[in-house]
Amino acid sequence: MTAEHIDIDHIAMLCRIALSDEERRTLPGPIDTMLAYVQQLKTVNIQGVEPTLHALEWNNALRADNPGENFSAEMALMNAPEQKNNQIVVPRIVE
Repeated sequence: MTAEHIDIDHIAMLCRIALSDEERRTLPGPIDTMLAYVQQLKTVNIQGVEPTLHALEWNNALRADNPGENFSAEMALMNAPEQKNNQIVVPRIVE
């Protein structure tokens, strides 16, 4: 597929970007280059390659989720600037 087969105005609309006439004229070249690179990547043999989420090995750095001591309602609300019915009152953000 080449950029000549792509509706650049449609792609710009999906991306929510405005393109100048110059950009509409010059974008097919870089898009062709990207599409050619993707075609080249499709030829790489990936048999036996495990999918990865990270380029480097990553271990969970979080602590174990063990139950501990609970706060009382009074302790949890102790520093709340405003409270009502054992709940913290926050400014309304939805109208």
